[in-house]
Amino acid sequence: MSRTVIAAVDGSAESPAAAEWAAREARLRRLPLHILHVWQEWSPALAHAPFTGVDTAPGQATTAAQHWAERVPRELADRLRVGHPGLDITVEVVFGRPAEVLLEAAEKADVLVVGSRGLGAVAGFLAGSVSLSVIAHAERPVVVVRAGERAEDELRRGPGVGEGRQEQCPDVVLGLDLARPCDELIAYAFEAADARSAALRVVHGWSVPRVAGYDPEDVDPGHGVALGLREAGALTDALRPWRGKFPRVEVKEQSMVGRPADHLVEASQDAGLLVVGRRIRRAAVGAHIGPVTHAVLHHATTPVAVVPHL
Repeated sequence: MSRTVIAAVDGSAESPAAAEWAAREARLRRLPLHILHVWQEWSPALAHAPFTGVDTAPGQATTAAQHWAERVPRELADRLRVGHPGLDITVEVVFGRPAEVLLEAAEKADVLVVGSRGLGAVAGFLAGSVSLSVIAHAERPVVVVRAGERAEDELRRGPGVGEGRQEQCPDVVLGLDLARPCDELIAYAFEAADARSAALRVVHGWSVPRVAGYDPEDVDPGHGVALGLREAGALTDALRPWRGKFPRVEVKEQSMVGRPADHLVEASQDAGLLVVGRRIRRAAVGAHIGPVTHAVLHHATTPVAVVPHL
């Protein structure tokens, strides 16, 4: 399976939002949509944590569980075919370990779309979910869609919507670390903005480094101004070749002092998509997504695309 958008669904309230977003993305990319449902026999843990459970042999699965597993993606596919006529939609049900199946599927697709159970540090989708493992280990982009996300929500976030003005697609926001301005991350953001005919807002957060225990600005107030000009210039230089590759995309550069995660969470409030990176670390154990990406995933109010890079 290649050149495909995959929506991972599990029968939860978040699944329809993830599947609907994936269908819109597939249409934008002119790709087929593959709806994937991974299941294991029901256990008490499943009542509170979709995508988790205990191992059971396929022969032990009950007929009722099998019917439920098959019905979930089929009903979603039927609904999406009505809303997206002409879109090539396939359905697959796989029995196995959810994280392993989803990671394998992600490697064969353009993007994997999963649902978020909620917002906030306590009720965030990452807590107790296989989604964290998938995001931390996938080597292809993973998009997280919050529950209740709708197509019209993207348009409502756009600047100038309402007041009699025509609806427009809101900005795609890219969080960029100039220490690692990797091509995969920047390319994904530009392609997403180009496909949506949206502007690309590139956010770079930086701080004034302290030297030997004192703040240089206390000695020279112009020090921060000089650093700001340098950072802004570096951002312009990093984006210059990409402007040439994507001439239709309006680029808005924002180089600001402060924690990058704070700026990105704030930017997500009126964005259509937030794009952040994750360094690929092939550790045997543990999950590594980075502090900025971790914070964004918990607090952003718009779909988040996590793009892995070396």
